[in-house]
Amino acid sequence: MNRFCLEVSGDFACFSRPEMKVERVSCDIITPSAARAIFEAIFWKPAIRWRVKRIEVLKPIRWISVRRNEVASKAPVGSVKSAMNAGHGNLALYVEEDRQQRAGLFLRDVAYRIHADLEPVGGDAIENPAKYQEMFRRRAEKGKCVNQPYLGCREFAARFRLIGEDSKKETPPIDESRDLGWMLFDMDFSDPKDPRPQFFRVCMENGVVDLSSAEVRG
Repeated sequence: MNRFCLEVSGDFACFSRPEMKVERVSCDIITPSAARAIFEAIFWKPAIRWRVKRIEVLKPIRWISVRRNEVASKAPVGSVKSAMNAGHGNLALYVEEDRQQRAGLFLRDVAYRIHADLEPVGGDAIENPAKYQEMFRRRAEKGKCVNQPYLGCREFAARFRLIGEDSKKETPPIDESRDLGWMLFDMDFSDPKDPRPQFFRVCMENGVVDLSSAEVRG
């Protein structure tokens, strides 16, 4: 009852590899943390957590190289704190004076089917889990969301739809198996002051990545 499935798609996607410092290079498929964020964009409460269990790749992995204009810096933390304390300040970044071009290797024409569990962790969600499950179901069926789901970068908006119990009629995953190497799994916030990244080895079998048996290292 707590397992839900979404089909998400988009024209472009970029799930940035953490080892690339300057130019953005995407992972081969959507990361579990990015998949979780799509569910949270539709429905999230402090009393629940989303656990992604399975990712199905529905379209072949295709790439596109894009060069974009970006700003080279960000507002200094010290200036932000001073403005907060004083109630005013100049935090503007002038694009014309701080522009630079960066190349990116992105995914194009992507589609995934994501399976995730809605896990109650406290309060009313533990006592009334069905209420939260129905809240998500109604929102997903109507296409409602708290903020627009995206595929790695906010400019790459994601289309989504809820998949019913009879998923056998849906598009099958791609017929491809490969070792995709190490990928970011999620962030460990056990210590809020020092969050740690977690990684896992991605083995795609016939277009499916089973996260329930993934070995996570942090």
